Amino acid sequence: MNKLFFGDNLNWLRDVSIFPNDCVDLIYLDPPYNSKRGYNLLFKSPAGDMSEAQIEAFEDTWHWNEQAEREFDELFHQQNTDVAEMMKSLRAFLGENDMMAYLTMMANRLIQLHRVLKPTGSIYLHCDPTASHYLKVVMDAIFGKENFINEIIWYKNSGGIGRTSFSKRHDTLLLYGKTENYFYDGKALGELREQEKGTFGGYFGKDEDGREYRECRKGGKVYKYYMDEPRNPEDVWEIAQIPERDKTERLGYPTQKPEALLERVIKASSKPHGIVLDPFCGCGTAVHVAQKLKREWIGIDITHLAISLIEKRLKNAFKTGLEFEVHGTPKDLAGARNLATRDKYQFQWWAVSLVEAQPFQGKKKGADTGIDGIKFFRDIDQKDVRKIVASVKGGENLKADDVRALNHVREREGAEIALFISLEETTKGMKADAASAGFYESANGKKYARIQLLTIEGLLDKSQRADHPDYDPNLNFRKAEVHPLVKQAEFGK
Repeated sequence: MNKLFFGDNLNWLRDVSIFPNDCVDLIYLDPPYNSKRGYNLLFKSPAGDMSEAQIEAFEDTWHWNEQAEREFDELFHQQNTDVAEMMKSLRAFLGENDMMAYLTMMANRLIQLHRVLKPTGSIYLHCDPTASHYLKVVMDAIFGKENFINEIIWYKNSGGIGRTSFSKRHDTLLLYGKTENYFYDGKALGELREQEKGTFGGYFGKDEDGREYRECRKGGKVYKYYMDEPRNPEDVWEIAQIPERDKTERLGYPTQKPEALLERVIKASSKPHGIVLDPFCGCGTAVHVAQKLKREWIGIDITHLAISLIEKRLKNAFKTGLEFEVHGTPKDLAGARNLATRDKYQFQWWAVSLVEAQPFQGKKKGADTGIDGIKFFRDIDQKDVRKIVASVKGGENLKADDVRALNHVREREGAEIALFISLEETTKGMKADAASAGFYESANGKKYARIQLLTIEGLLDKSQRADHPDYDPNLNFRKAEVHPLVKQAEFGK
């Protein structure tokens, strides 16, 4: 069964009941690069609301702190002593800084990824020049330098234009096997040899049946490469980055990779029905392509923003017949309370997803606007786009004037409806305040409460929902291109 996991991938990967030894055929990971940047997730929204429709998806910055020290200590309590000694040397060279914190985080996770990879499996680590040289040393220690296969250059034809240096337009994929018996099928990519005359050395000619070939000599032997045969791709991949205005793939995720890149990885290094794991799955391109290519898949991400986006992406792309499980997100009131205690932002993002709203502002510094989520709708008259705002209250911190304050926010923002989402039941006084806000009257004559009081429990058991017109359901989230249905039962055929 395909699975999504919400939470720290290190915690999930260490659970041997979920991830036993030698259980995965292919690992692709595109972790943060330690670029010291923040990346915003841009949602779809009506014109004029673009500034509101973005939220920080993740901050690509690491710091040496108590957590880094704890994870560094854990490296000395595992079986691979080469890793421990190598990381000790790196710390002596780099010191306790952001880069060392990043490499420590990566080393612990790569150890677990090595454990779960099958002997015939391979791993692609996607990185950039910020840390690729250090990561290769870490990979050598964990997977063995003898199991290094390729350094692949992805030339994406986009990026910084050099003013005082060469332009920066490529990423790197470090490819390792677990053993020398790794699976590889480059010819499955179906590429044909291009005309190589003038590009490569060697003798070009024809044999008796008219087929063109290139003849090379190596070690006293003669090799013929026929031009019409499928060939293994070169280690420089020229695949265009997804254009910003693209309407088939672009989902608003800041570091989204093109499907063509993942298709090449998955076709070359896994068989149909094989298991593909992406432990930093972001917006889910790897699991999306794995599903399209009839592979089983597992995705892990530490933010609910990513998990929610992937759920929508897969359901939109494959419609009915797709089966997958989501683990780590709250399934009941106790789970919701636990998440609210651990991380209020993740709780808020999860809560607004229950009403199909976009997160709003998130961890931005500044005055509290009173808004945690935003949603747009069209009425039956299809004239103007209307706005809905949402406020999330976790814990037992409800105040008597919370509903009145939300109504003021609704009026200030020009929203027709406001959703008050709480862990606890609201009081009679709050219900009276909500009722006094009146109704939004639809063009079809139906009335909707201006202030709607919703509980987490009611949203989870489907006894409550956000009530509003919905004549244009594509207003709030970008949708993936629809693919032909491939039922789970057809995998492996």
